[in-house]
Amino acid sequence: MSGPILIFDSGVGGLSILDEVRKVLPHENYCYLFDNARLPYGELADQELIEGCKILISLVVERINASLVVIACNTASTLILPSLREVLRVPVVGVVPAVKPAALHSRAKHIGLLATPGTIKRNYTRVLIEQFASDCRVELYASSELVLLAEKKASGEAIFQEEISQLLHPIKSSGLDTLILGCTHFPILKVEIQEYLGCDVLLLDSGKAVAARVHNLIDGRADRNRAEFDTYEKRLSALYTQEINEGLKKSLAKFGFSTLSKVQTGQ
Repeated sequence: MSGPILIFDSGVGGLSILDEVRKVLPHENYCYLFDNARLPYGELADQELIEGCKILISLVVERINASLVVIACNTASTLILPSLREVLRVPVVGVVPAVKPAALHSRAKHIGLLATPGTIKRNYTRVLIEQFASDCRVELYASSELVLLAEKKASGEAIFQEEISQLLHPIKSSGLDTLILGCTHFPILKVEIQEYLGCDVLLLDSGKAVAARVHNLIDGRADRNRAEFDTYEKRLSALYTQEINEGLKKSLAKFGFSTLSKVQTGQ
């Protein structure tokens, strides 16, 4: 039996990706690794992010014998994929902001990209826009505060509409009709964002596209025995780099995680 699929993010945002992947590959084991000690990634220097992620992910891949790695973080994906693929022998899948589908869906040809400062400033993002949305007016909006709000919601704390409106007011007054949720944390706040912006604004994220890519890489493996999977207990474990509060532990247990533990990097 192959090892688990490793899903990685800075915080709980990657759970939105994990949820989509589990829908298409329900028979797999999963390990969710989040580097909450360095959250939010959008504020880190490039080299610090690259080196820290490479060391941490390589360590966990070896320990759990991961069969595939999903970098469920837009900020990290724009930087670390080449470095990781150099040191890992398993497939590595990244997250790309949904610029192409947004350009196709927008009737007004006026779209927005809401992401962390790290993703917004990357040349990678600019190239995506030039390649797939050159016929659109594209507004860029950076927010690390929304990442922290998503973490707050995941811990069971209340999110007030005033907090959302303060951060998204420029988007609401822009007149765009399609908004890309360019950070995996943001779908956690999709209900609140949609409520504030209204039903005339289409919200798009990359979850289904990433899940489809993972399915294509995993499902054709020679060792897939569907009859065995019918009686096989699926396992969902989580690893984190800094202790988490009880509210988040309860939320993760509700999500389905049976094992929660801190990564011991010194072992």
